[in-house]
Amino acid sequence: MNWLRRWNARSLASQFFIAGGLISIAAMLVVGFFVSHLIEETVIHNSGAATALYVDSVIAPLLPNMQTESLLDEASAQALDETLGQGALGKRLVSFKLWRSDGTILYANEKELVGKTFAVSDKLQRAFAGSLVARYEIASDPESDKERALGKPLMEIYNPVLQPWSGQAVAVLEFYETAEGLGDSLAHARLRSWGAVAALTATFFLVLSVLVFRGSRTIEAQRKDLKERVTELSTLLAENRGLQRRLQRASQRAAALNETYLRSIGADLHDGPAQHIAYASLRLDSDVLINASTQPDAREKELAWIRSSLAEAMTEIRNICSGLVLPQIEKSSITEIVTRVVEAHQHKTESHVETVIDEDGPELPPAVKICIYRFVQEALNNAYRHGGGVQQTVRAVSHKGHVRVEVSDRGDGFDPTEVRPTSLGLVGLRERIDSLGGSFDIKTGEGGTTVTMIFEPMEVGE
Repeated sequence: MNWLRRWNARSLASQFFIAGGLISIAAMLVVGFFVSHLIEETVIHNSGAATALYVDSVIAPLLPNMQTESLLDEASAQALDETLGQGALGKRLVSFKLWRSDGTILYANEKELVGKTFAVSDKLQRAFAGSLVARYEIASDPESDKERALGKPLMEIYNPVLQPWSGQAVAVLEFYETAEGLGDSLAHARLRSWGAVAALTATFFLVLSVLVFRGSRTIEAQRKDLKERVTELSTLLAENRGLQRRLQRASQRAAALNETYLRSIGADLHDGPAQHIAYASLRLDSDVLINASTQPDAREKELAWIRSSLAEAMTEIRNICSGLVLPQIEKSSITEIVTRVVEAHQHKTESHVETVIDEDGPELPPAVKICIYRFVQEALNNAYRHGGGVQQTVRAVSHKGHVRVEVSDRGDGFDPTEVRPTSLGLVGLRERIDSLGGSFDIKTGEGGTTVTMIFEPMEVGE
C-alpha cells in the first residue's frame, strides 16, 4: 500500500494532472479512432456512391431485363465489353462483375469467371438487400485474383440493380476502380480528424487544469493556514494547561502561605503587643495603685511603667499594620508606587536606595500594581536585613505592557538552597508573581543579590 500513501501525499493538482491526463489520452484515442473511422467510412461511401451513380448511368441502359436470371446474351455482353474497354470508364475500372442472388456471375470482363458460382459474401448480401456497399482495401475475395495481384488498395463497390416499378434488387454490379488520390484524401481526412480531436482534448484538459490548479492552490493555502492555526491552538492549549496547573499550584501554595501569614501575625501580636498590654493590665491591679496610702511618687512611677508598656504595644501594632495595610495605589503609576515604597523604606531604615524608572506603557491592572508594591517592599526589606543595605538599587521598566522590576544590593549574598519552604519572604513573592502569570528570578553570590520580576504583555493583559 506504499503507492497509495504516496498517491495520497500528492497535491490535488498533481493527482488531477496524472489521472486526468491518462483519462484524457484514453478518451482522445477512443474518440479519435471513432471519428476518424466515421470520416473514412463517409468519404469512402460518398466516393463509391458517386462512382456507382456514374457507372449505373452508363451500364444500366445496356442491361437486358434481369428478371430472367440467365447469363447475358452475346449482344449485351459485347456492348458491355466495348463500353468497359474504352473511354473514361475503361480507364477507371479495373474489373467488372454482374452478380445473381445465388452467387453466380452473369457477366465479367474476365471471361473465365462468367457462369461460375461463389459463396455469397456479406457485402453481396447487403447489396441485394438494397444497400450500396463501398470498401477501400486490398481485394481478398476468392474471385478477385486479378485485383489482389495488383498489391494495392482498390475501391470496391457493390451497387444493386433495382427494378424501376418495385425497387427490388434483381442483380448487383461489382466493380473495382483505381481511385487515384483517394488514399491521400483519406490520410488528409484522418490527420485533420486526429488533429481536431487532439486540439479539442488538449484545450479541454488545459482549461480544467487551470481551474483545478487554482483551486488546488487555494485549498493548499487554506490547508497550510489551518494546519498553522491548529498548531498554534495546540501550543496555546498546552500553554494554557501549563498555566492552569501553575495557577492551581500557586493558589494552593498561596492558601498555605496565607495561613502561615495569619499564624505569623498572630504570633507577632501575641508575643509583642499582647504581652505589653497584659503586663500593663497586671500593673493596674497592683497594690501600689489600689492602696490609698501609696505615695504619689510611687503611684506616678507605676503609672509611668503602665503608659510605657501601652505605648510600646501601640508602636508594635502600628508597625505590624504598616506592613499589612496598602496605600491607595489603584490609580497610581509605577513611578509613584516605586517612589512611595522607596521613600518609606529610606525613612524607616535611614538607608539610601538608588531608583531608576522608565515608564511609557499602558495602564496596568490593580493586581499587578499591588504585586509591584509588595515585591519592592519585601525585596528592600530583605536587602536591608540580610545584605546590610549596601548600594540598594531599584530599576523599574514598563514599556508597551512589558513590565520588569529589579531590586539589587551589593551585600554578601546567601545560599538559595538554604531558604526554607515555609519562609514567607521570597516564597511569598514567588507565589504572588506566579499566580498572576509572571516570572520570578533571583541571583545571589559574593557580589550581592538581584531579585527580578517580569510580566509580559499577554500576561499583564490577562
